Amino acid sequence: MKKLDLDSLTMLVAVADSGSFAAGAMQVHRSPSAVSMQIKGLETLLGKALFVRDTRNLELTAEGHTLLGYARQMLALRDEAFAEITRPEVKGRVSIGVPDDYASSLLPPVLRKFSATYPRVEIQVVGRPSHEIARMVKDNTVDLACITRTKGCPGQLIRMEPLVWAGSSSNKMIWKERPLPIAVFGQGSTARAHALKALQQAKIPYRMSYESPAVQGLVSMVDAGLAIAPLAKCGMPSHLIQLGTAEGLPPLQPVEVVLSRSAKSKRPPCDYLAELLVQELAN
Repeated sequence: MKKLDLDSLTMLVAVADSGSFAAGAMQVHRSPSAVSMQIKGLETLLGKALFVRDTRNLELTAEGHTLLGYARQMLALRDEAFAEITRPEVKGRVSIGVPDDYASSLLPPVLRKFSATYPRVEIQVVGRPSHEIARMVKDNTVDLACITRTKGCPGQLIRMEPLVWAGSSSNKMIWKERPLPIAVFGQGSTARAHALKALQQAKIPYRMSYESPAVQGLVSMVDAGLAIAPLAKCGMPSHLIQLGTAEGLPPLQPVEVVLSRSAKSKRPPCDYLAELLVQELAN
């Protein structure tokens, strides 16, 4: 009898959620080639293609979407069963602060896994810029924070996240303009500081076309072809293009993603979520 392997389904979910074999492989701590082979084996078993592959995009087929739904249910049931037997006593509430670009890219797979493993723990996510969340950690307003390293807020390094220039895929080559129009986060942003420093060192004149605390505002300006923006690579929407030295732009220094904890976070639900964040997001 043919059987669906849960490890293969885990890889299917990781690739579907991240949008690429490379990013999916990082989530499951395997090589891209190993993940590709596992998905290929799954397709061979089913006799159906699960992804439409081309040079720019990776999309699920109709059968892929159907299997993805079942995969999520099967993996959630596995995690729930494990939690019910091993740690049924864990309950409570955890608040975590995270900037919106990390909230939309890094956090969802971790929170899905945590919620399935600890169904009795309530999670509250607070979205703010990293420097604001750092103050909330100090004031005990949130238990945990997954943020860009911020002065005055100690934290455990989770990963080094590349910072990239994001541009529109339209034919309008806005990056050739001088002064260069840029969309940046507000004062206190590390991404902003890195971008301005890189442009100044490269002696590229620039003008700030847009300033916002939210990544969606920056993405809207880039989408409209009115500016380019320095974004964390993990949070760059797939429809934007990554710009670099080929377009005459300076490389950007990566940012440190850290886990910070407030004084009131010394309790089991916080410990388990902190442990999972470090485990799942390390690169």
